[in-house]
Amino acid sequence: MPDAAGLDLIAEQLAAVDGDCLIGHSFERGRAELQIDPAKNIQVLQWLSDRGYSFLASLHGVDYYPHEPRLGVVYELLDMHEVDRISVKARVSVESPDIASVVSLWPGGNADEREVYDMFGVVFVGHPDLRRILMPEDYEGFPQRRDFPVGGEPVLFTYNEQGYGEDR
Repeated sequence: MPDAAGLDLIAEQLAAVDGDCLIGHSFERGRAELQIDPAKNIQVLQWLSDRGYSFLASLHGVDYYPHEPRLGVVYELLDMHEVDRISVKARVSVESPDIASVVSLWPGGNADEREVYDMFGVVFVGHPDLRRILMPEDYEGFPQRRDFPVGGEPVLFTYNEQGYGEDR
């Protein structure tokens, strides 16, 4: 990971390109993190990719309830040549949970974005096939949100219940 000074340099360069895209940055417990404007995630991630952070190691969702904006998308990027890692975090509100899809930059992010959509309700604008990946298509709610009732009703996967086992 870039050290604290390296992260400051990255943040400085990024702010020089677009001063509005960076909300903040932090270096804690050996972890370098950029907090960005969700409306500019593609520009920031492309900029980092062009500078060596070209591998999307993971993309995951977070619920920061009760803090607003409540929903977070965290991108873990690797620089395979420098053996370096940086986290990029964008936060969106529950009322407007839209953020641009990164599948055009990293096709491997397809399933990760679908999972974050399915579990948290973040809508990835421009995703080629944004639909539930773990829960049934007709399921209501987002089970990984902190306000979701624990121990709720059992999930019935009935989509292909009829005809199962017949002439397979």
